[in-house]
Amino acid sequence: MIHLTESGNHLETAQSFCPFKMLTGMPCPGCGITKSLVFLYEGDIYKSLYYHIFGLSTFVFCLGLLVLLPLELSTGKEYFNSVFYSKKIGWTLAITLIVYHFIRLCFFLANHTYDEVMLQSIWR
Repeated sequence: MIHLTESGNHLETAQSFCPFKMLTGMPCPGCGITKSLVFLYEGDIYKSLYYHIFGLSTFVFCLGLLVLLPLELSTGKEYFNSVFYSKKIGWTLAITLIVYHFIRLCFFLANHTYDEVMLQSIWR
């Protein structure tokens, strides 16, 4: 049985199960978020941010929901609906993710040859 604290190098070298990456060899906008969360749980913030910069914010958001949802259920009030359904915040997050992914793809393509990219796809 493998524990998270005994992950060693396996987590860093394992191929992700992402259909986009399997087809193209390039990461999708969500690639690395799971590895980021696992490294965050292990306490390695640097590696967490290395794999995906939104891993930390995803973790904080989920913790906030774990506090907020039972509170809303017990009081019968909705506290942050204006924030959760805000188009302005939604567009800001979407544009931020697109810009981050574009920068990430530029670095990915600058650091990998065509053959290395194809090795990560199903078209080897």
